[in-house]
Amino acid sequence: MRLRRRHISTTCTFALALVVTAVAVLPLYWAVTLSLRAPFSASGLGLPVVHYKPTLENWKEELASRETRKSLLNSCLVALGTAVIAVVLGTPAAYALARFRFRRPSNADITVWFLSQRVLPPVATAIPLLILMQSLRLDDTRTGLVLANVTFTLPLVVVIMRQAFLDLPTELEEAAMVDGAGPLSIFLRIFLPLAAPSLVAAVLIVIAFTWNEFLFALMTYFINAKTIPVHMAGGADTRGPQFWFIAVRALIAITPPVILALLVQRYIVRGLTFGAVKG
Repeated sequence: MRLRRRHISTTCTFALALVVTAVAVLPLYWAVTLSLRAPFSASGLGLPVVHYKPTLENWKEELASRETRKSLLNSCLVALGTAVIAVVLGTPAAYALARFRFRRPSNADITVWFLSQRVLPPVATAIPLLILMQSLRLDDTRTGLVLANVTFTLPLVVVIMRQAFLDLPTELEEAAMVDGAGPLSIFLRIFLPLAAPSLVAAVLIVIAFTWNEFLFALMTYFINAKTIPVHMAGGADTRGPQFWFIAVRALIAITPPVILALLVQRYIVRGLTFGAVKG
């Protein structure tokens, strides 16, 4: 009886896993099938060769578009630029919050302030930020997008790296100070290499947030600074949504982050679980 219950439980778990997997894979499969269909052909699910003749014309036309290539380049440059600046500014701030003690405001107050920047809805600052960019002539520029994204991704780096530095033993710092090392040397030569997995995880999270950012990219671009999410949303004209081009753009948009995540996935797991188990 017990064996039968276990068999039923295993079967139900397996069936549930199949359902969840199908729901997760269905949008990707749908995008692939749409991208391989001729324009204005029937939409919906189907098997290649069986229900339609696959074609790469949509991919050739989209990749040959100067607008698509420029949007992809803009997204790459903005995401990488944001990640570099956020890490360069956020990592020392996180180290200071983890290893030094401030009185007014306290370390806890500063950390809460950083967290509040993520709780604050970005749309609340959209108009002031747009006016500021226009005043500085940074609208429709990659620099303006980088600065806007740094504002909202910097707290992520600070929070992640602060916890990573807190999880490192203080004995390392004390031993280095006995040997005559200063705070900067300890940070660069000891703590930063040890927190490298968390640093990689923070970089990837910043890149993911920046890559998917749509609001400010839509508000500030006119011609030059269009990113992939904005370009993907523009797959409609007077004839209605061009789903075949939207599918191609969606697959182009998700390919670089997926490849990057697969290449460094072990660092992501190590970085986000750093210090989770002690003793």
